[in-house]
Amino acid sequence: MKIANGRVVALEYRLHLGDGEVIDQSAPGQPLAYLHGHKQIVPGLEGALEGLDTGESKQVVVAPAHGYGDHNPEGLRTVPLTMLPPGFTPQVGQTLMAQTDEGNVPLRIQAVNADSVVVDLNHPLAGKTLHFDVTVREVRDATQEELTHGHVHGPGGAHG
Repeated sequence: MKIANGRVVALEYRLHLGDGEVIDQSAPGQPLAYLHGHKQIVPGLEGALEGLDTGESKQVVVAPAHGYGDHNPEGLRTVPLTMLPPGFTPQVGQTLMAQTDEGNVPLRIQAVNADSVVVDLNHPLAGKTLHFDVTVREVRDATQEELTHGHVHGPGGAHG
């Protein structure tokens, strides 16, 4: 069965930024399961997988515009130290979680000043070209319940 809209796909993957150093991957024997066509993985990867069949492998290069977007300089914000949790000692590279109307948003600390920190609201992979090595482990029709809920149930899915 080929990958198409509304099908459940189980995918083994490795992600690097072109240097071969793996920055993310599926756990051995635990492929990532997602509902194809429902924007659950980056668009560039999802589009490149269309039509593949179980057992097929592919290398996919995804430009920032079809991955996590370009890095937006307007995503940098200066936050007073008084806004940070009491007793917290900020360090460059740390990630904080901020509660917003859209849910939790990760804020990466870019600079620490005497009375403030500069945080980056961009996704950590914004502006990066993504290199995926993927192998399709399973393709099946989604159940009506999965389509209604908009996510996979069972192994590798939301109720797995």
